[in-house]
Amino acid sequence: MERTIYQQLLQTIKKAKCAAVAFSGGVDSSLLVYAVKEALDGDMLAITVKTPYVADWEIDEARLFTNTYKIAHEIVELAIPAPIGQNPPDRCYLCKREIFKAIISRAQQIGINTVMEGSNRDDLDDYRPGMRALKELGVRSPLLELGIGKKSIRTLSRMLDLPSWNKPSYACLLSRLPYHTKVTSKELQKIAEAEMVLRQLNLTGSRVRSHGDIARIEVPIARFEEILKTGLRQRLIDKIKACGYLYVTLDLEGYQMGSLNKTLATDQHHE
Repeated sequence: MERTIYQQLLQTIKKAKCAAVAFSGGVDSSLLVYAVKEALDGDMLAITVKTPYVADWEIDEARLFTNTYKIAHEIVELAIPAPIGQNPPDRCYLCKREIFKAIISRAQQIGINTVMEGSNRDDLDDYRPGMRALKELGVRSPLLELGIGKKSIRTLSRMLDLPSWNKPSYACLLSRLPYHTKVTSKELQKIAEAEMVLRQLNLTGSRVRSHGDIARIEVPIARFEEILKTGLRQRLIDKIKACGYLYVTLDLEGYQMGSLNKTLATDQHHE
């Protein structure tokens, strides 16, 4: 079954003679960039956009993946786009529009007219205003076109022995800030350092939601006892405070995807 799905993916990609692929280094784009390289015999380019709201370790992991599989890869750097300076509710749309305009521009410079990205079927069940920008700019989403969801993406990635198959889901650092909060490089760096603490302490699937001087930590509820009844609690407090926070709180509701969207007048949610 998985082999059939993967062959369908390759055939869909082959409709393009060459392609540029938006590559974040996440589960979805890792599978896609690998498949595009295989389908187009390497006549492609992976493009990673580095912004102040993307953690450095994500860029490092993207580089490692493309180096491992000898995939042509470029990194395009962008400043914080002016339209998202106050973290508006439609920031994903505004951000995607700027990011993909940059990717399309770079692709066209080297004669590539097809740009692909890794949205999948499960994204249709989520609050994803950024997908509107993809449609407006004519960006292709092969995984979505074939109705491939996250579970299948992980299964296919494991079948192909890609190291990304069990990588935790992640989202840009803007999703850690309440809407209508001024976005600054200093604040983003503070959040990135705090989330690195979670990684170092092996608190996978966790988030630091930043509320000024308060770091609201969301971790899976199953990890509560471990944190509260061991020395991990104090280590977490000390390390997060060292990042620049005065107060460290543990959200009793646990990790919730897109928890800051509760302030929006919508019944949809996203990360």
